[in-house]
Amino acid sequence: MTSEPHRHPPGSGAATTPWTLARDGRRTLRLGPRALANRQRERLAAMVDFARAHSPYYRELYRHLPQRVEDTALLPVTDKPTLMAHFDEWVTDPAVTLDGVRAFVADPGRVGERFLGRYLVTTTSGTTGHRGLFLLDDRAAAVVRALSLRAARRTLTPTVTARLLAHRMRSAHIVATSGHLAAHAVLARSRAAGRLPARHSHVLSVHSPLPDLVDELNRYRPVFLGGYATVIALLAGEQLAGRLRIAPAVVSLLAEGLGDRDHQRIRSAFGAQVINSYGCNESLALGYGCTSGWLHVHGDWLVLEPVDADHRPTPPGERSSTVLLTSLCRWAQPILRYDLGDSVVLRPDACPCGDPLPALRVRGRAADLLSFPHRDGGSVRMVPMAFETLLESIPDLDLFQIVQTSPTILRVRIRYAAGADRERLWASVRKELGALLAAHGAGQVEVEPASEPPEQSPGGKYRVVIPLA
Repeated sequence: MTSEPHRHPPGSGAATTPWTLARDGRRTLRLGPRALANRQRERLAAMVDFARAHSPYYRELYRHLPQRVEDTALLPVTDKPTLMAHFDEWVTDPAVTLDGVRAFVADPGRVGERFLGRYLVTTTSGTTGHRGLFLLDDRAAAVVRALSLRAARRTLTPTVTARLLAHRMRSAHIVATSGHLAAHAVLARSRAAGRLPARHSHVLSVHSPLPDLVDELNRYRPVFLGGYATVIALLAGEQLAGRLRIAPAVVSLLAEGLGDRDHQRIRSAFGAQVINSYGCNESLALGYGCTSGWLHVHGDWLVLEPVDADHRPTPPGERSSTVLLTSLCRWAQPILRYDLGDSVVLRPDACPCGDPLPALRVRGRAADLLSFPHRDGGSVRMVPMAFETLLESIPDLDLFQIVQTSPTILRVRIRYAAGADRERLWASVRKELGALLAAHGAGQVEVEPASEPPEQSPGGKYRVVIPLA
């Protein structure tokens, strides 16, 4: 028997639907910036109170703070390694334990199921080198869906929406399907809940060789194409070459940053409306792209603080070292002043598109392609996400980093978990990477172990995949 779910703080959206939450959000934005700031302060104070009451970790961390907190600058900075090290004290439901969640995600057949009957579990893709396990309760999921509705209303034109509906939203999603990674878990949960009928959606693996993806898409002909940005950029090249022949109304880019040239190339290739989504495990809906090329942040449900390496505020218009995230709807695992690791630039003035929500650009998620000689001649290009998600599925790797040191050599830096069987794990790493390279036609690529541990960038972050310069 499990404990009853905990009570949610005032203003949390308890006992509401995504539609009522979306209406509340529209009303708040119509009232102007002051109303948005007031809503943010109210929800922040409620979330801090809730974290103190239900999370032993935050109760101790915040013991010297004022009774009421309405400014995130008063909060200490947190990060993924620290919170994961205190997982059982961090979570607000005593029925949730790290061992229990690990046992749950060890079974790939349970992707999209609800842990303890009430939590969607997602794992990180390893893009910062540290693993994470995250829980989303039903009320938090309702907020995420409400924010997705907002993004759709603001990014899709009536003509495009009509075309999507006319084709019954026939969609193709190219994501990492190995395990409980966020995009895969959300899709699986949406299918299980009936929000995404399987007959109208097709999920493809980012690990698939490019020719296989092209063949699948040519057969399925989606009206909505979504996936990691670098994969979509590769597919745009196939479309321009005439090997891919699809006509989506919408192309949705996930997870990674691309330059303006790649965006224009994708638009030209598909003749579609290209939209950007900004999200992560810690906050599945951070923001959405606009016609002016900026990402608008859901400021009524989260706080993003661009900061330098010492966590001091970075002025608008300047590139930050990282950004601190405070989610106002993560009750199972409060995310409060959390070092997200993204480098961003906050727009210093009003966005020309007219959207009143804060606007920024992400500068720290750009993903470079890796290129290898093809066994039949020529070259084959692969996206870093394919390697990251593959190693993420291997247990007992605390930290890993893949460095391409030549066109035919991958050097793997690993920090193993305490007590791990290193020889067995290295054999798994070499086998999995070898199989991935072989599936893509990469010829004679050597995977070698590194004697040195994973290395940090000058900004203090771990870059998981480092392509050949």
